[in-house]
Amino acid sequence: GGVASTSALGLSALARGLTPPTGLVTALPAFAHLDLDEPASFVVGGHDIRQATLLSAVCEMRARANVFDERTIAMCAADLEAWSNNLRPGVVYKPNAAITALADRADVRQARSPREAIGMIQADLRAFKAAEELDQLIVVNAASTEPVFTAGDEHQSLEKLLAALERPNSAALPTSSLYAFAALDAGFPYVNLTPSRGATLPALDELARKRGLPHAGQDLKTGETLIKSVLAPLFARRNLRVLSWVGHNILGNRDGQVLNDPENKASKLKSKDALLAEMLGYKPQSIVSIEYVESLDDWKTAWDHIHYEGFLGTKMTMQFTWQGCDSLLAAPLVLDVVRLTALAQRRGEAGPMPHLASFFKSPIGVAEHDFGKQFAMLEEYANGERPA
Repeated sequence: GGVASTSALGLSALARGLTPPTGLVTALPAFAHLDLDEPASFVVGGHDIRQATLLSAVCEMRARANVFDERTIAMCAADLEAWSNNLRPGVVYKPNAAITALADRADVRQARSPREAIGMIQADLRAFKAAEELDQLIVVNAASTEPVFTAGDEHQSLEKLLAALERPNSAALPTSSLYAFAALDAGFPYVNLTPSRGATLPALDELARKRGLPHAGQDLKTGETLIKSVLAPLFARRNLRVLSWVGHNILGNRDGQVLNDPENKASKLKSKDALLAEMLGYKPQSIVSIEYVESLDDWKTAWDHIHYEGFLGTKMTMQFTWQGCDSLLAAPLVLDVVRLTALAQRRGEAGPMPHLASFFKSPIGVAEHDFGKQFAMLEEYANGERPA
């Protein structure tokens, strides 16, 4: 997809000195002293349900969205082709119809049980690590958003989850969580870029701690929600009462195509609308919409209307429009999170990483949504003061 292929192109371009690290948080001076992996030290692999290679996906994005420099693509083509040889057909189990509609690979593997899916994924992960002689392997979920998955009693502990996975025809975990289980159980950290469940279930957090592994997520914060997490604290600190906040989002690309399905859209809307009450201390009327507009392709656009009350009951309005290239906003953050996750693993840290909260709409294990406070947590971590 767009985020994965753009991240790969970015890695190659950075390693070859073809682009400055603009957009990369870990390139800021505050993080220069950390023992972070350099772009040239990474190798890319993955699973996909589509026939595209990393190079063909980048070229398709260039043609559709008018992004990337042709010279950069040409000079990075060898890396993208080599890494595409590490792509394997994805593993699906009880897949959602909107995501299934994207699958055009004839060799996509349909697992007959959760255990079979986990086994297939782990076999590929171990083979990739061995073939590339990797010191560390980080599993990143950059797949399309799944429908809302409601946790049950079987997800509250690892013991109960293990029993549920053995039941015939079990629907104990969605695909994102099957990949999370497979990664963590095999000894690899897991990062969830999407609103999908991933490793957010208590049983999977227990598994991560048992294996001594860090994990992070969920749903990268790159556009409208990022602006909300900066603006909402402004209203709170100036004691201006927000009466209503309406956000209308339009986007094309395959993310928009999948989110055009009501079940998949519900996951994204829940993630985008959750933080206002946390930051303001009360819940104003809020409306968030996401609509698929095919012609926009990767250029997502948001229009927000904020109606607020000031001194002597005076009602005022703020409006803003945000437009950005979805994959190019996300890709540097992917590299940031992976570098920081690899560092956390080397330090022996396990469980959620609260210092990565500023990267996500719904950070695991963190109630704080104020971007300024979240970023301070990252700076404290960089200074050796790990947040509680």
